[in-house]
Amino acid sequence: MGLIIFLRHGQALNNTSRVLTGRTPGISLTPKGVNQANEIGKFLKSLDISHIYASPIERAHMTAQIVGDHVGLPTTVDERLYELEMGKFSGMLYDDLFDKHGNVFLKFYQGDPEIEENGVETFAQVKNRVLNMVDHVTQEHPGKNVLLVTHMDPIKAIISNVLNLSAQSLFELIIANASLTILREEQGKFSLSAINAMNPDRYNQGRSEEHTSELQSLRHLVCRLLLEKK
Repeated sequence: MGLIIFLRHGQALNNTSRVLTGRTPGISLTPKGVNQANEIGKFLKSLDISHIYASPIERAHMTAQIVGDHVGLPTTVDERLYELEMGKFSGMLYDDLFDKHGNVFLKFYQGDPEIEENGVETFAQVKNRVLNMVDHVTQEHPGKNVLLVTHMDPIKAIISNVLNLSAQSLFELIIANASLTILREEQGKFSLSAINAMNPDRYNQGRSEEHTSELQSLRHLVCRLLLEKK
């Protein structure tokens, strides 16, 4: 019996702006994100991690390397942990995206054809590659605790697979930067042990800056859509 531990990267520059970056290169961690990665690295020392895999995207790979320094492990890059491919939406301001396409986030989780038509990776495709990664981990590291450093939507994909969440619930779910989502595997079945687990002191800080920014973006979108229906 082992743990599969998903870690979202620390705060990055895209988390404090209203731009959809997707796989755009050169988006690094902020100083706060570096600190978050160091703190979660200390937190993970007690979990006896045997291997670290990470997305190739800079903000995730950097988080993995910082954590690796604390737990004494190198990082293996794996494209199955990639950020969502945003296609034609990459680099767009949230306001412009909402004006032109409406609630693209909810449409993504609903499997709306407009998502794929704009070159965006579908949620079903994300789920397939993440499940493939999980299968790889259970086969290559049986009974071991393995860390997967990735992005919000790959983490939502595995949560959705375990809990069978609705599109609306997935839309409303925010995975905090440098937080852990932990699966326990036993006899080929998975149970969810934690979502948004992090260092205890972060719970006393209120909502993080990037968490607040993401919530504000969602609220802004919902308000605009409601106004348009009046």
